[in-house]
Amino acid sequence: MTQQTDPAAELAPRILAGERRALARAITLVESGRADHRAQATALLERVAGAGKQALRIGLSGTPGVGKSTFIESFGMMLVKLGLKVAVLAVDPSSARSGGSILGDKTRMEQLSREPNAFIRPSPSQAQLGGVARRTREAVSLCEAAGFDVVLIETVGVGQSETLVAEMTDLFILLMAPAGGDELQGVKRGIMEMADMILVNKADGDLKPAALRTRSDYAGALRLLRKRPQDPEGFPKAVAVSALAEEGLKTAWEDMCALIDWRRENGHFDRRRADQARHWFETEVREGLLARLHSDAAIRAQMQALGQAVAEGHTPPAAAAAEMLAALQH
Repeated sequence: MTQQTDPAAELAPRILAGERRALARAITLVESGRADHRAQATALLERVAGAGKQALRIGLSGTPGVGKSTFIESFGMMLVKLGLKVAVLAVDPSSARSGGSILGDKTRMEQLSREPNAFIRPSPSQAQLGGVARRTREAVSLCEAAGFDVVLIETVGVGQSETLVAEMTDLFILLMAPAGGDELQGVKRGIMEMADMILVNKADGDLKPAALRTRSDYAGALRLLRKRPQDPEGFPKAVAVSALAEEGLKTAWEDMCALIDWRRENGHFDRRRADQARHWFETEVREGLLARLHSDAAIRAQMQALGQAVAEGHTPPAAAAAEMLAALQH
C-alpha cells in the first residue's frame, strides 16, 4: 500500500526555494473548495508563513480599454530588468458570461510570461467574491514565500473588487485613459479616495496632449480630497505614462518607492499590514460561520422555515433573525 504524501510538507520547502512549478501547484490547492484541500492549504500556508518573507503588494485597477495588459507587461519587464522578481495575480469576480480579460492577458503578455523571474496567474472564474478574495489573498502569501519582490494584483471585475483589492495591498494604483471632463465626472469618488496614485496611460503620439491635460485634471481633483494621514506631502498624485512607449514608468516606480519608504519610516506600513491581517481574520470567521449554516442540514431547514415565515409576513425579519441566532447558541 503506497503512503500518501503530505502536500504541505512536500510543497513548502520547494516554494521557499522559489520553484515556480511548486508555486503553481500550491495556488491550485488554495483555489480548491474541497474540505481536505482546504485543510492541506491551511497547513501549507502555516509552514511558509514562518519564513517571514515580504513583497510589495500593488493593486491595479482601470476601466476596460485603458491598456492594463500593455502596462502590466511594460511595468513588469522594467521591474525584472531592475533585478526584481514579479508576480501578477488577478481578482476576477465576474461571471463567465460577462467575462474578464486576464485569460487573454496571459497570451498577450508574451515577453513577461517568458521571463524566469516573472509569474502570471489568472484567477478562477465563476466564484463568489469572498471565495476569490480568499484565494487571491492566499496566493499573494505563497508568492511572497516564493521570494517575489513585487506582487501586482489586477482587478478584472468592477465595483466591489476595487475595495477588496485595496484591502490586501500596500499601494492601490488607478490606471486611467486620456479623457475629457465628462469622463472625469464619471469616476466614483470612493475609488478616487482609495487610490494612492493615478496613472494616465497612453501619453504618447496624438494622445499625449490629451493625456497631459487629463493628468492635470486628476491632480486637481486629488487636491480637493481630504489629506490622508498615511500620505506625505504631494500624495496621492497623478502621473502621465506610456506603457507602449515605455515612458514615465521609471518615474512612477520611483514615486511608489518614495511613498512606501515614507510609510515604513512613519509606522503606517506595518500598521496597515496589521489592520489588514485583522480584517481578513474577521472575514474568515464570518465566512466559516456562514459555511456552517449551509452545511448543517438541521440549521439549513430552520433557516428555510424562518425565511418562509418572513416572506409570508408571519414573522418580522428582526424577530426571525433573533430566533435563528438563539437556536445557534444551543
